[in-house]
Amino acid sequence: MKFGKAQALIAGFTLTLFTLIPAQANSLVATSPISGSTTTTAPTSVTVTAQIALLDEGNEITVTDPAGNRVDDGTITVDQMNVSVGLQALVDAGIYRVSYILLTDGEDPLEGSFTFNFSSPNVIEPAPEPSPTQSAQSAGSSWGTNVFVISLLVLAFLVLVGLSLYARKLFKNR
Repeated sequence: MKFGKAQALIAGFTLTLFTLIPAQANSLVATSPISGSTTTTAPTSVTVTAQIALLDEGNEITVTDPAGNRVDDGTITVDQMNVSVGLQALVDAGIYRVSYILLTDGEDPLEGSFTFNFSSPNVIEPAPEPSPTQSAQSAGSSWGTNVFVISLLVLAFLVLVGLSLYARKLFKNR
């Protein structure tokens, strides 16, 4: 009799669990460029991949540059779960924002945004080379620093020896 009640309890719990869990909702699976990434090569398009097949029409993707100007060309292509938009040539380095609204049959629209960083190679500046006077100064100060550090190490060793002898004397007197 207890076994039957346990089965009924498990069946009731399972039924309650399945009624509380909503049907599979659409969610974002991947982006290209990857959300939060830094790229040194200007992408020619942005692609967003959803979990459920998308409708052929009504989807929106907008891409804005660091100044907030639109840089997408407005040509949206849908292929099953992927939707892409073409980009104009990216010239400004910085954070680009991609905003999207994706539509599926019978689901709420999937809305969101992500960013990626475009760091054009010509923005990177080489490190300045040290002048001959800077190299000579750093070499001189390096020697003085080495002598100071060695002196501190010798002093620390002498203190360690002194404390060891003192501790030995204390323990012998007990």
